[in-house]
Amino acid sequence: MVFGYSTNAFVKFSLLDALDKIAELGFKGVEIMCDQPHLYPPEYDTNRLVDVSARLAANQLKPTNLNSFTLFAVGDTYLPSWIEPEAERRQIRVDHTLACLEIAATLGCANISVPPGGPLPRGMSRKEALALFHKGLDQVIPRAEALGVQLLIEPEPNLLMERTSEIKPFVREIRCNAVGVNFDIGHFFCAGEDPAGALEELFQWVGHMHIEDIAADRTHNHLIAGLGAIDFPAMFQAMRSLGYARDISLELYPYVDRPEAAGRESFDHLVPLMQQAGLAV
Repeated sequence: MVFGYSTNAFVKFSLLDALDKIAELGFKGVEIMCDQPHLYPPEYDTNRLVDVSARLAANQLKPTNLNSFTLFAVGDTYLPSWIEPEAERRQIRVDHTLACLEIAATLGCANISVPPGGPLPRGMSRKEALALFHKGLDQVIPRAEALGVQLLIEPEPNLLMERTSEIKPFVREIRCNAVGVNFDIGHFFCAGEDPAGALEELFQWVGHMHIEDIAADRTHNHLIAGLGAIDFPAMFQAMRSLGYARDISLELYPYVDRPEAAGRESFDHLVPLMQQAGLAV
């Protein structure tokens, strides 16, 4: 298991500078934001990807995940989504995902994370939204399989899927090894669940994890580890018991004004707890 830090906390820095800073903090991995101002696919030709690969190698950083969730370059955190009524909007999401899969293969990254459908449009039933999400995934799964890159759906508060009871039947029905779950510990806590229990239930599909702290009132706001109410020792014991061997990435995008301090404080809080649980990081 490699412990990484997401570049989405470093949006005030270039991607290459963010890689340098993450390595300097002691992280062995990095989750790369596939959006402006970082690795937005239309802005990265072969030469620029060679530069990214070279900087990863120079810093001995493993790409733990490509975060293909946001689309600020042409929209916002959630839109364009997989389930918008307009076909051309849904196609933007499909095309973005295909491009991110290609980049993941180029960088040697095993997985990308994608949103769980999106915000449910007004007037659209849940059944209709799920059908649109399936239709969109059908356009990208063959390429994911061909490239050997996993598509990891990330449950998110207030989107089409936010709970174990929603994501589990969806991925189970797909019956495809190329589709799994990006397990965000804080998101399940926000949804009122015990993250350790949720991990046990979803474990066979989990291909990558996000970690952050969340306040006791379960408000969806990512906090520096140790400032919230998540029971990290219980979470790490569950990971150890289940034999979790994929990667985990710290995600602290609210701290863009002090990403290094937030990362350092979280690293210093989490790594000893991981080691005490017997996790090799």
